[in-house]
Amino acid sequence: MTLVLFKPLKIKENKFVDVPLLEMNKFIMYELNTAGLQTFVAGKSSLRYANRYIVNEIDFTDNSKKFISNMKADLGVYKNNILNLKGNITYIREDGLEVKSKSMVYNTKTSIVKTDEEFKSYLGENQMSGSSMIYDSVKRNLKSKNVTMIYKLQESK
Repeated sequence: MTLVLFKPLKIKENKFVDVPLLEMNKFIMYELNTAGLQTFVAGKSSLRYANRYIVNEIDFTDNSKKFISNMKADLGVYKNNILNLKGNITYIREDGLEVKSKSMVYNTKTSIVKTDEEFKSYLGENQMSGSSMIYDSVKRNLKSKNVTMIYKLQESK
């Protein structure tokens, strides 16, 4: 009679495959090597998973190549040496190059910056805009589509 009135409880088990391992708020992270500061990352909040970091209001600086590069965005996902940036992105290099876009991908190994969105770039008084861009920061080679440029020429004396 007890089994009729009280049925065995069925417990549903969930397997969590992708659970954050660490959550941080208002943080700064430095990566150092024998040459000094290599990478600087700051953010409002971050989740660390087994294979990636997700950072809100990311401020990322790469000092591992000839020119220091800094990127700021609303959201950054770092996985397998690739930094995917979304929303209000500003990419600034030590030599004065500045690029703004809504999405961008930065490969930390090759220092190649890509965007398939509209972008605007500035170098001194020179301006360029386009519908997509691939920039090799090491070779200083830029490829773009639908380009509009304002270029200031210097007069020779």
